Amino acid sequence: MLDNETALLEKMAAGDRDAFQAIYYHYAPRIYGKLLKLLHSEDLATELLQEVFIVVWQKHTVIDPTRSFRSYLFKIADNLAIDLFRKANRSTQLLNRLLEASIDHYTHTEERLEQKENAFMLQQAVDALPPQRKLVFTLCKLEGKSHDEVSLLLGISPSTVNNHIVKATKFLREYLADHPDIAGIILLCFILK
Repeated sequence: MLDNETALLEKMAAGDRDAFQAIYYHYAPRIYGKLLKLLHSEDLATELLQEVFIVVWQKHTVIDPTRSFRSYLFKIADNLAIDLFRKANRSTQLLNRLLEASIDHYTHTEERLEQKENAFMLQQAVDALPPQRKLVFTLCKLEGKSHDEVSLLLGISPSTVNNHIVKATKFLREYLADHPDIAGIILLCFILK
């Protein structure tokens, strides 16, 4: 709740656009987050967010500042989302848009989980390296430092850095061969090039 929400609601009821704007900027991120969770589409969530505040402005003269404005906003958002789903049942185009958004959301979630799993498996493999080799590999391959930078940083020759990278790469390839359950083999092969 805003510190001065009641005063802002009273000003908004009197037609004060600055008060409306302050309320919008305070509540818009929360309403958008709720709509995004319901719709799994940034475009649709943005559209409905605007509709929520259009309704608020249209009814600004009858809003009761003594009642929970937050609940009022979330109720409008819920009702607009329900209306959208009802329209989707009647509109093939809108239904397809919602389905595409859900599929995209699922795909992105699945990709993020796979990336986390790949990162965990990569870290397990790298952790199995001897300490100095692990440090050199991490600096060069995972942090993107050049062989010369690592050489200066660790006080070893560039050929020693290269030797560590070659041996680490060989070890990690063998590690992958011994662990076929690793889902991130493609990711690791990319790193090991």
